[in-house]
Amino acid sequence: MKLKIVTALAAATLATSAFAESHAGSGDAAAGEKEFNKCKSCHMIVADDGTEIVKGGKTGPNLWGVMGQQAGVVEGFNYGDSLVAAGEAGLVWDEANFVAYVQDPRGFLQTYLDDSGAKSKMSFKLRKGAEDVYAYLVSVGPAPTN
Repeated sequence: MKLKIVTALAAATLATSAFAESHAGSGDAAAGEKEFNKCKSCHMIVADDGTEIVKGGKTGPNLWGVMGQQAGVVEGFNYGDSLVAAGEAGLVWDEANFVAYVQDPRGFLQTYLDDSGAKSKMSFKLRKGAEDVYAYLVSVGPAPTN
């Protein structure tokens, strides 16, 4: 019985690691952890059970589980109209969308929505290292249910 439990736990751990590696994209999670220091003044990473992964600001939404999620839907956060509209139009945070957004939030939303008046509350532009931050967020987040 103990062997079955240990085997099941080992298999689950390996599956979670394999999932994170396969969905981390082209970035380096370790480099992304360091790069995330620029993000934590506005963003935190707190698991659904309250576990604080990264203590950060509340100006931006909690980034726990945001990868693979529709944009603009984290409960308890007041998103800008353009980001909500982009989410309703099908924007999901995958690596390409995340990288493009954090490099130029306003420009990304204007292009995505085909609306020159689109705005973003996120004024910071992460010029480099976005792929690494994406990989980091995947590595510390929950495994998607799909």
